[in-house]
Amino acid sequence: MLQAPQRTGLSGPTLIRLLTRLTDVDVPESRQSLSDHLSQWLGWTDAIALSAALNTKPPVIAPGARMFSSAEERECERVRTTLADAIASDTAATAAKRPVPGQAPPAKKLAALAEAEADYANFRQRYLSLQHTMETSVGNLRSRLRGMVAARNGEWTRLAVVDAIMDRALLPKERALLGAIPKLLQSHFERLRQAEAAALAEAGAQAADEAEDAAAPAPIASGAWLDTFRKDMRSVLLAELDVRLQPVEGLLAALRSS
Repeated sequence: MLQAPQRTGLSGPTLIRLLTRLTDVDVPESRQSLSDHLSQWLGWTDAIALSAALNTKPPVIAPGARMFSSAEERECERVRTTLADAIASDTAATAAKRPVPGQAPPAKKLAALAEAEADYANFRQRYLSLQHTMETSVGNLRSRLRGMVAARNGEWTRLAVVDAIMDRALLPKERALLGAIPKLLQSHFERLRQAEAAALAEAGAQAADEAEDAAAPAPIASGAWLDTFRKDMRSVLLAELDVRLQPVEGLLAALRSS
C-alpha cells in the first residue's frame, strides 16, 4: 500500500498538518505570534481603518435587519454540508468511472481514461474550481451573519465593522496562501505515481522470473495510487473548508451569546 512520507509532529490546524505530511515541504514551527503575523499582512490603509473601528463610536444601524434564529443555524449547516458533499462527489468522480473488477472495457476507452486521470492538470483545475465555490458560498454566508451582528448596534456593530475590515484586508493573502495548495499537491501526485510504477515494474520482473512459461505476461494491477491521491485531496479540501468556515463560526458564536 502506498504511504505518504512521514514528518515530525507539527501542531496547528489540520490543513497545515496534512500538507506537511503529504508534501516535501518541511515547515518549521513559527515563533511569531498571531498579532505579529497580522501586522505583516495588514497594509497601512487597513491598519488605519481598523484603528478607527476600534477607537471611535460605532455607527448606528437602522432597524429592520433580519434577526438571528434557528433558520440561520440550519442555513450554516446546509452550506457546510453542501460544500462537503461537492468535495466528496468531485474527488470520487473519476473513481466511479474506473472499470469494475472482472469487467474488461474496450482498450481505447481504458487508455483514454488512464491518460486523463494521470494528467495532474485535471486535478488542479478541479481543486481550483472547488476553492472558488467555497470562497463564494462561505463569503456570502459570512456577509449575511455579519449584517445580523451589526443590527444589534453598539459593540455588536463594532465587531461587525472589524470583521468586515479583516475580511477585506486578509482576502488577498488568503487567496495567495490557499491558491498555492494545488501546486503543493502536485509533488504528492507525482511521488505516488512514481512509487507505484516502480512497484509494478519490480513485481512484473519478479513474476516473469518465476513464470514457467516465459511468454506469459506478468499479472499487473495498477491504479491504486490514483485512489490514494483522490482520498488525500479530499482530506485536504475538507480541512481547507474548516479553515474557511472559522470566521463564520466566530460570528455564529457571537450571535448565540446575545
